[in-house]
Amino acid sequence: MAASPSGSLIHARALTKRFGGFTAVDAIDFDVAPGESFGFLGPNGAGKTSTMRMIACVSPVSAGTLRVLGMDPLADGPRIRARIGVVPQQDTLDMELTVRENLAIYGRYFDLPRPVIRQRVDELLDFVQLAERSGDRVEPLSGGMKRRLTIARSLVNEPDLLLLDEPTTGLDPQARHLLWDRLYRLKQRGVTLVLTTHYMDEAEQLCDRLVVMDKAQIVAEGSPRQLVERYSTREVLEMRFPVGVQETLDGQLDGLGDRVERLPDRVLVYTADGEAAGAEAYARGLRPEMTLVRRSSLEDVFLRLTGRSLVE
Repeated sequence: MAASPSGSLIHARALTKRFGGFTAVDAIDFDVAPGESFGFLGPNGAGKTSTMRMIACVSPVSAGTLRVLGMDPLADGPRIRARIGVVPQQDTLDMELTVRENLAIYGRYFDLPRPVIRQRVDELLDFVQLAERSGDRVEPLSGGMKRRLTIARSLVNEPDLLLLDEPTTGLDPQARHLLWDRLYRLKQRGVTLVLTTHYMDEAEQLCDRLVVMDKAQIVAEGSPRQLVERYSTREVLEMRFPVGVQETLDGQLDGLGDRVERLPDRVLVYTADGEAAGAEAYARGLRPEMTLVRRSSLEDVFLRLTGRSLVE
C-alpha cells in the first residue's frame, strides 16, 4: 500500500476547491494514516463533500497539494480510483437490474475474473444482509436496502481506501448498527476509512480521529475524546422550561456554569458539576419542567464550534 512521503495515505496542504467565485473548501490541511478511520464532521454546506470528491479524483483541485495513496489525483486518477471504494451521498444504482447484477457488473469495471466476481458478490450480499433479495430488481427496494447495496458495491474491488459520504443516510437504527459493525471489521482488516457525517453518534462510533469543518475551513481536529476534553466541560445540565419562560430568563442564568447555551427548546449549562448547577438554579427560583445531567458529547463540541443546532 503506497503512502505519501509523509507516511500518510492521504496528504493535503492548503487544499482548496472553488466554483467560480465561491470557495467550497478553503486551504485546509490534514493527513490520514494507513488503517485509520478518519472523519469530516460538520453541518451541511461546510465543504465535506467537496473535499471527498477531490480525494476520489472526480473533482479537480483548485489550489494546494493533495496526494492519495502516494499519487497525484491529476496525473494518476485512474490508478487511484482502481484502489479505492466510494459510497456517494446519493445512491447511483441501476434500478432496472437485480441486486446481484448491480454488484457483478460493477466488478467487471475492475477487470475481475468472473469466478472472483461471483465469490465476492456472494460474500458482500451476506455482509449487507441482502442475500435473500439477490434476484430482486433494485427499484422496489426500500431506501435502506438501496443504501446497503451501494455500500456493498463499493467493496467489490477490495479497496485499500474506502470513502463514505454520509454512509448511513436513510438507514433505520438496526441497519446503522449493523453497518457500523461491518465497517469496524473492515478497519480490523486494514482498510482505511474516510467518512463524512453530521451525525454525532456516528462520528463517535466510527472515527479514530476527525476534523470539524465549518464554512469551508477546518475549525478543530482530534479524537472524539480529545475534542470533548478541549472544547467542552465534564458535564452538561439540560433544562427545559414551559413555553414562553425561557425568553424571560435574562440574567438569571449568569454564572451557573462555565458557559450557557440557549437552544430553541432547552438551555444547556456547561459545568464540571451538573448536580450542583441544578441545585443553584433551583435556589435562584428557576423551575424547569425537566432537568438532565449528562456527560459532554461531540454534539456539544459541534454546537460550540459551528454555532448551529443540528435541526437547522
